[in-house]
Amino acid sequence: MRLPEPAVPALPLVDGVAAATAALTGRRVAVLTGAGVSTDSGIPDYRGPDSPPRTPMTYQQFVSDPAFRRTYWARNHVGWRHVHRTHPNDGHRALARLEVRGLVVGVITQNVDRLHHQAGSRRVVDLHGTYADVLCLSCGARTTRDALARRLDELNPGFAERVAVDDVEIAPDADAVIASTEGFVVADCERCGGMLKPDITYFGENVPAPRVAAAFAIVDDADALLVAGSSLAVMSGLRFVRHAARTGRPVVIVNRGRTRGDDLATVRVDAGTSQVLTALDRGLPDLRADVGHERTG
Repeated sequence: MRLPEPAVPALPLVDGVAAATAALTGRRVAVLTGAGVSTDSGIPDYRGPDSPPRTPMTYQQFVSDPAFRRTYWARNHVGWRHVHRTHPNDGHRALARLEVRGLVVGVITQNVDRLHHQAGSRRVVDLHGTYADVLCLSCGARTTRDALARRLDELNPGFAERVAVDDVEIAPDADAVIASTEGFVVADCERCGGMLKPDITYFGENVPAPRVAAAFAIVDDADALLVAGSSLAVMSGLRFVRHAARTGRPVVIVNRGRTRGDDLATVRVDAGTSQVLTALDRGLPDLRADVGHERTG
């Protein structure tokens, strides 16, 4: 996919922080985050400069083929253990502090790792769901990924222990690339025997409309949009950048490498998100409680 030529040049860390601070000072900010915000927590991203090519499973593959489901759950059973033990990094914590200080009105995240919640962010829309919940596609029953892990351990004794997590490649959605998934037993819904699926929006599946509406509400409550660690390769995230630009809100993009939204950016910073978000937390002044519902020009 050929990206459009950006309207503004990408700035390195020091110059980028200065420009981003100038663009966001006095404005209430909506934040859109992608996998790049979690790389410093040890979760690889999908499309960063050093990321290997990935082909995520589609919704149609998952629901139509038992072999795909077996492969998914076997790999996830290994990868989930890695993602489940990760912790928020400086970037997550900086966003939580910025919310407390009145600068961030909310976070829209394309990540499924729940690290924003763990860091203390209060208004978070998990756009693509989270890895921590599992639902039945037949009866709608929900369970936690922790509970399912115990069942999968019982059905597949010793499977996860035979695969050393340090030796496998982990993806942002808790997928793990392992040599063989043969013989892995998939768990069905305990209530009705139906098909279990993680509460994650797959490729080919639509984000639920109420979730999209909640995300747009965050952007509309803000005076500017800050994108952190997303290449904006899919429309589910890019639409918020387009909406912000169309409604006259400045757009600041912090990402290593180009994004599909660069032509709409007011400021582009080519640097790591943890460094930039921490610097913004230090450099942006608090907003008064009465600043807010009127947008800055």
